Amino acid sequence: MTVEDFAGDFFQDVVAEADAEGQYVEDVFFHRFCEHLMEAGELDSADRVPYQGQPGRGIRVDGYGGDPAEDDSDTFSLLISDFHPSADVGRLIGSEMNAIFRRLSNFLRHALDRKWRDALEETSPAFGLADLLSKRWSGIGRVRLFLITNRTLSERVDGREADEFDGRTITYSVWDIGRLYRQATVGRGREDIDVDLVGAFGGPLPVLPAQQPEADHESYLAIMPGKVLAAIYDRWGTRLLEQNVRVFLQHRGKVNKGIRATIENEPNMFFAYNNGITATAEEVDIDDDGDRLLLRRLKNFQIVNGGQTTASIHSAQRGKLDVSETFVQMKLSVVDPDRANKLVPKISQFANSQNRVSAADFFANHPFHVRLEGFSRRIHAPSPDGTFRQSKWFYERARGQYADARGGLTQAQRKKFDLENPRRQLFTKTDLAKFVNVWEERPHEVSLGAQKNFAAFARRIGQQWKTAPDDFNEAWYREAVAKAIVFKATERLVTEQAWYQGGYRANIVAYAIAKMAHDLGERDQAVDFQDIWRRQVLPPAMGPALVTAAESVHEVLVAPPEGISNVTEWAKKQACWKRVSELAIVWPRPFLNDLMSTDDRRSAVRSARREQRELNSVEAQIAVVKAGPEFWSAALAWGTERGLLTPTETGVLGAAASPAGKTPTERQASKAVEALTKLQSEGYAGELSSGA
Repeated sequence: MTVEDFAGDFFQDVVAEADAEGQYVEDVFFHRFCEHLMEAGELDSADRVPYQGQPGRGIRVDGYGGDPAEDDSDTFSLLISDFHPSADVGRLIGSEMNAIFRRLSNFLRHALDRKWRDALEETSPAFGLADLLSKRWSGIGRVRLFLITNRTLSERVDGREADEFDGRTITYSVWDIGRLYRQATVGRGREDIDVDLVGAFGGPLPVLPAQQPEADHESYLAIMPGKVLAAIYDRWGTRLLEQNVRVFLQHRGKVNKGIRATIENEPNMFFAYNNGITATAEEVDIDDDGDRLLLRRLKNFQIVNGGQTTASIHSAQRGKLDVSETFVQMKLSVVDPDRANKLVPKISQFANSQNRVSAADFFANHPFHVRLEGFSRRIHAPSPDGTFRQSKWFYERARGQYADARGGLTQAQRKKFDLENPRRQLFTKTDLAKFVNVWEERPHEVSLGAQKNFAAFARRIGQQWKTAPDDFNEAWYREAVAKAIVFKATERLVTEQAWYQGGYRANIVAYAIAKMAHDLGERDQAVDFQDIWRRQVLPPAMGPALVTAAESVHEVLVAPPEGISNVTEWAKKQACWKRVSELAIVWPRPFLNDLMSTDDRRSAVRSARREQRELNSVEAQIAVVKAGPEFWSAALAWGTERGLLTPTETGVLGAAASPAGKTPTERQASKAVEALTKLQSEGYAGELSSGA
């Protein structure tokens, strides 16, 4: 796929989604583009706040990257969009780029002017953003200005150098369609993290080689000065932590008070008390001066364990503490770029394993996602319009699967594919987390943004998978699709209401559905999601009920308590959900009459769980036979050598490894797969093929 093809598809997807969901194309463009920025680690979150000043004033903003106080950060991110209404790739020249950045810079300057802020409507998103920026200003050391565009930046433009405003560093970043294309296709849209220790960070670091003779990658040990580590983090921030599973599943760069206390009170003991950091790089420059090895440069440096240590040292230095006596041990692995995507997450997982990481491996290849993908490729949804044509809901467990599936097809094949897998029925991991979490009464988590909400979802689902994987069966999948139908329908309904004046739609939808879930739980009633699956549309009585809830929660959202003026930030708080959950709503009688009892729903869930358990046993039996005796012999030998297997596990693995051609029973096969999973958690590299 060329960048021109990608740009055309991206434009068509934005227009189609806007039309299907009843949204403005500019809103869809912003959210779709920012999803990539969050995946690239450029942003933790992205909240849409469109504002354009009066003509001639040259003031504009389209969004921001969340409240820095949530992550103990000193960086505030502002975004501005340049949406070109054409599938053709336009050119963005330097003078246009500077003019766009000037409008965003003007917003920054005016936001700090109290008289200008007070002239804004107090319930408007622009006021909320300006007020948040002014309140956080004293703790901000850097402002990042992002320009996102579906045009390509002229090759004559080298970029724009950072400057200063009011003692803060202002940096400029352009994400054009070419950079988005590189990020979406090969993960290379972001700039390399090229750490030049000699040229920018005070000089080289002495290192010791640490790899085994038979190792297929280089490893080194080093002592990293706290000042250098803080300076590197100050330059690249949480982008250094993109491959850190603990950070991904919890909070980016959270500051640890105990670490900070050690820096302040016993800096000379920091090296003894702290576990250090585990890091990777794709390339390193090392000089041998005869007496020692000196590390001069690291390309695409990643801290895969030690995010809290790094962020805490940086926070301490920013807080004027002396970190000159703070030193950190570093274990560095040099990983070839071709193997990085597979190997680095494993280094991160095992580096974090001494401290429990909930659902640490909950990424695209987790069996939960693989199972859901299988359901989505196999299960046809009923036709909502009474025709004989059936379609599927396409679950994209890894970004780009949908485009890849269409990419190699002829025009006729693509047309058939699109009929069977319409784009409006595509959903991703982060979409799934949103659809499910609102029914779990977690609208405040959904309001945190796609990545943070998915992290919370991953922790819960990952734990549930460990204890009850059979819960995630075909009925669960159909229910998840029904929740997607409800969510998308509620988005359209909110947009159509006279009281809706724009802004905060995502929060309104999340809270309206969560409020419905809460109140039905109080009544021992439940929505019949299997009925919604069969209909593929909302039941007639459910739409008015959702509108009733949406209007009520809207009134709470736009009236935050004293001290909070930013509605988007208010929606992220547990206190907001508490206030909404306590609302008294009179639900329409026709809606209540359509509901099922919670007892009936529990009975259906138990039945689906039994069916999945039986199916799992059959699938395990097929997988064991397909893997073959040699595969199981190797696993048995590895586990026996390390004393990891119980007598029962040794027996079932022995049965699977038997060359006699005897097929193991369903129970034996299930136990063999469980034993394999246990060995993998201890470091065994053998894996069943995805087709097994």
